[in-house]
Formats: sequence, structure tokens, C-alpha cells
Amino acid sequence: MSNLRNKVQLIGNVGNEPEMTVLESGKKLIRFSLATNENYKNAKGEKVQSTDWHNMVAWNKTAEIIEKYAGKGKEIAVEGKLTSRSYETKEGEKRYITEVIISEVLLLGAKNENKAA
Repeated sequence: MSNLRNKVQLIGNVGNEPEMTVLESGKKLIRFSLATNENYKNAKGEKVQSTDWHNMVAWNKTAEIIEKYAGKGKEIAVEGKLTSRSYETKEGEKRYITEVIISEVLLLGAKNENKAA
């Protein structure tokens, strides 16, 4: 059970075109947002869809797979861990961000579905 302490599994749609960065060390880093939807009925019995947005990060081989096959709108499943960090803007404001660091990705949807251009 120790490997379940910080584990995230999500299925959703890529919200923006993933942005690849190659660091000076040669490591590859990709960032994108993932939209997950939840459907439920409210107190009046009306069907409601709620969308949550998640900040995603992947490294190296996983980043390459996402860049090549997971364009905007593509449905994917990811597994990873949740991390939080802070940074300062150019204006000196402190910002906080929570991200999912992806360890595995599974491409979903039709096999002949091409990456969005």
C-alpha cells in the first residue's frame, strides 16, 4: 500500500496543445491542461455536467508520446502523482500551482483519429 500514498488516475480530454520544452540538460518537459467531466443530477433532477481542469506535466519518453499523439481534444488516461509548488511572477507576486506529474499515459478514442493540427 505504500505506493498508493500519492497516486492520481484521470481520464479526460487534452485542453490545449501540449507545449514541449527541452532543457539545457537535454531532458524533455511537456505541459498541458486536462479537462475531466462529471455528470450528475441536481436536487431538481436536472442533468448537470461539471468540468474540472488539471495542470499536467510529463518528462522525457512520456513527453514525446504526448507531443506526438495527444493533441488538443484527444481523450487520454493518465496516472501519476500530485505535486504543489510556488513561483514568483515578473511583478513579484507569489503564485501557487498544483500539477499532476505523469508516469504513464494511455491514448484513448478511435485508432484512426489523428492528432489535432
